[in-house]
Amino acid sequence: MTIRTTVEADLDTILALIEQKSVNTVTADRYREYVAAGYYKHDWTWVAEENGVIRALAIWWGMPGEQHPYSIDGLYYVGDDDPVPTWTELLKQAVATRPDGQEPPEYHFFLDSDWEDRPEVVAALEPRVRAAAAVGMTTVTDRLRYEWRPEYGLPPRSTRLRFEPADDEAFVDVFLRVSQGSLDAGTAREIARLGVEGAAREELAIYKSMPGDRGLWRLAYDGDQCVGFALPTANAAGPVVGYLGVVPEHRGRGLSDDLLAEITHLLAETGAEHIRADTDFGNVPMAKSFERLGYRNFAVRRVLSFPEN
Repeated sequence: MTIRTTVEADLDTILALIEQKSVNTVTADRYREYVAAGYYKHDWTWVAEENGVIRALAIWWGMPGEQHPYSIDGLYYVGDDDPVPTWTELLKQAVATRPDGQEPPEYHFFLDSDWEDRPEVVAALEPRVRAAAAVGMTTVTDRLRYEWRPEYGLPPRSTRLRFEPADDEAFVDVFLRVSQGSLDAGTAREIARLGVEGAAREELAIYKSMPGDRGLWRLAYDGDQCVGFALPTANAAGPVVGYLGVVPEHRGRGLSDDLLAEITHLLAETGAEHIRADTDFGNVPMAKSFERLGYRNFAVRRVLSFPEN
């Protein structure tokens, strides 16, 4: 069996495999759109080929302009035998091409809220989880997915805080403070890998690379004290609550509601037809904040990642 990246001539086969929906979220339209935009690339997409026939496919997603992809968007297989060994080899090849020090990749599943009660979803998930675990992605983080739409109504805007734009260094400084005691698993992993300042600067670079408007970012002040920040942005699917955080000495005052309300208003003012956001299952305060402000839980994102060193 030959493991290789794809070429233009593989397009018809790729599109045929994409029809295997399962727990994969890629569609033919999305594949074409993301290839054109740079979120998918031929040298990020891997196939296993036997006697000239493609048996398996792994589609990876990354930011346009980056050299390496960030996460797996779908695993596909042709045949009735166990796909795990072939998927494992596909993932090993892709992971092996990453240079030392590069942010470790992840595998994201976008699931309906009731997925655990649906045997066909559980059955489709299980071999993909085994293949990811075989290459070292053994950490599982579940994230609640929330959405706001104009018909849900705008939450009241904060009357106790003021919001001001700031330069990149100011946001790095506040992120350093906000990251202390963060309940976000991704933040904890990045701090373990890069240190607090390294994680702050990488987060800043990631959000600046997203298609959202950098001019919407705000620091939040109570009087003359900076109490946190709000980062509205967008990804390829539309507007998102990028990041918000409260500095440790001002936690416990419900300020996440104020920050989330400001993000919602700023994005709504740009004409957003929906705003989406994720938070870890374990981040109960943030989940409650979304619910208080009218966001509705519509799905779950399961993230498989490499353990912290």
